[in-house]
Amino acid sequence: MPTIRPISDLRNKSHEIESYCRESGEPVFITRNGEDDLVVMSQAAYERDQARLELYRLLDEAEADVQAGDRGVSTATLRKRLGASATAPAGPRPAAKPRRRAA
Repeated sequence: MPTIRPISDLRNKSHEIESYCRESGEPVFITRNGEDDLVVMSQAAYERDQARLELYRLLDEAEADVQAGDRGVSTATLRKRLGASATAPAGPRPAAKPRRRAA
């Protein structure tokens, strides 16, 4: 359930609101005369939300590319672009041999 506080609390109890935002990672909704007015959140929560929005934007862009018929690039083409050999094995690397402990 969202935390809703009157604007007077923003003036009089700002430290309490700040602590809540930092500890919970959740925003506090501020009202003025009973109507929505502001949203207060920590910097970390803001950055998290901005990163999420950027990811959604990139996913929308990729989805639009797929809808337009773009199938991307093949693994061989990608390796060439990155400067790796197109014939390099794609499987997992062999496990390292365990070392013997000195007695």
